[in-house]
Amino acid sequence: MSPVNLNGVLNVWGGGQLLAFSGCDGKTNYQNGLVLRTSFSACGFDIKLPGAGKITFPIPVPAPAEILLGGDFFRFGSDAVKGAFLDAHHLLLEGDCRVELEDDKLASLRNGNKTLVGTKTFFTPSLITQDLDPILKARAAWIAGMPLPFNLPEARRKTLYKALSQMKTQVYSPEGVIPHYWTTPDRWPHRQMWLWDSVFHAIGLRHLDIGLARQAILALFDTQKPDGMIAHMMNPSSASNLTQPPVIALGVQLLHETAPSPELIAELYPKLKKYLEWDLANRDTDGAGLCEWMVEGDVNCRCGESGLDNSSRFDCATRLDATDFNAYLAQECEIMAGFAKISGNDSDVALWQGRHEKLCRLINERLWSEEQGFYFDYNLRDRALSGIYAVSGFLPLICGAPSKAQAAKLVAHLTNPDTFGTPFRVPSVAKCHHDVYSKDMWRGPVWISTNWLIIRGLKRYGFLAEAAALAAETMDEVEKMYMKHGTFFEFYDDRQEVDPPQLLRKGKCAPEISPYHQAFFDYGWTATLYLDLAWSDAGA
Repeated sequence: MSPVNLNGVLNVWGGGQLLAFSGCDGKTNYQNGLVLRTSFSACGFDIKLPGAGKITFPIPVPAPAEILLGGDFFRFGSDAVKGAFLDAHHLLLEGDCRVELEDDKLASLRNGNKTLVGTKTFFTPSLITQDLDPILKARAAWIAGMPLPFNLPEARRKTLYKALSQMKTQVYSPEGVIPHYWTTPDRWPHRQMWLWDSVFHAIGLRHLDIGLARQAILALFDTQKPDGMIAHMMNPSSASNLTQPPVIALGVQLLHETAPSPELIAELYPKLKKYLEWDLANRDTDGAGLCEWMVEGDVNCRCGESGLDNSSRFDCATRLDATDFNAYLAQECEIMAGFAKISGNDSDVALWQGRHEKLCRLINERLWSEEQGFYFDYNLRDRALSGIYAVSGFLPLICGAPSKAQAAKLVAHLTNPDTFGTPFRVPSVAKCHHDVYSKDMWRGPVWISTNWLIIRGLKRYGFLAEAAALAAETMDEVEKMYMKHGTFFEFYDDRQEVDPPQLLRKGKCAPEISPYHQAFFDYGWTATLYLDLAWSDAGA
């Protein structure tokens, strides 16, 4: 059978692709939901949650013409084997397979050519009698029904369908303290909801399902603390005590541009105000008007709050007036001035405009180096600019802080072979920093989120050709690696010397020790922001 019409797409095999039941189809389960990933060593799957196991098929990895591999269904070898998630706890398969369960959290049942694999606590043997074909068709229909742009090159079309499939399985249903649909960067090993990731997920989802995109934003406020703070990481039963980059107003603005909803802005305005005022009150430790991330100092996560966990910026392990933090805040304040007017809080318009202007002024007074033509963090201990050329130095472009002359100097760095003009741009740390560069997360590799933000900043200043070139370069790299490995990666090599699976993560590349020691596969915002770039490029 051929579920709906997905011929010629979702046919790239590669280890590490994630499979799970989507909240789009029913109730998920954070603690006990079944999660698989494609095997690196055979045609089959490794079971990752809630326990460990393997499902292998006695066939070689099929040719692309015989593969249909979605995030919640599959078919290999012209129907030799096929399967789909029935719900959060059960995977139904047809065809010859071998199931090896490594602990008592899982269960399986074989009946003829059918196999049911599931979570033991919720295992329902009678589900093995279900007809698999209509379930396969239903799982594929969500993807096939999405309105993609027309006349796309083959690599772009294939990569976009993969993005759709991955985005679907990133969605959890309401659960516990989160009464809205919510998203995760990856169903394993992250699993949880993260602040700025969720915003970037919503930005991509707005092109497909505006209601789902709004839910992803609303979920962020479900665990907002009474004082306004929003945690960087949340799940159905708890939330962290750190925050993350403030980009929620940006996400709401882009959703509003796609499908205007003054009611949503009015609902969120007081919550957003309280959230941003928490940042302004609790992260300006010297009272000078610019904010500092909380720096943890751990060698593998020096500043998780910034989202740039192990960036070379934080090697000093001290407080920094941060270029990115204040650029985000200034952008949010600018947006909030518009939200104040839309929501009927006219008396707040001048408040937010004043905050935006003050932050932009202080960014230029304290963080700009005219000699280097770049923005740097300001070290409060040393009372001096840090001197680390990091990708964060471009982000004042998003809030309008630079003059046209300053913006031109920033843009020059994008093609400067001594700083950011690497084979794949924009590196998280400049090429000139030989002493602190590493192929490890934010110490050199490229992240799609910061590229997306820089592209937005370039457009703001009228550098349209430069923005288009960076967008094309970004999409090309994502497409190239998808066509080779079948997945969206967490980060990419700025030097294009090694593929993402060989990059370091938190000090090493050692997935046999921990999944946190390898760039993550099927990573959330890489898919959603790739889709947003592709949508914009197609004029959709």
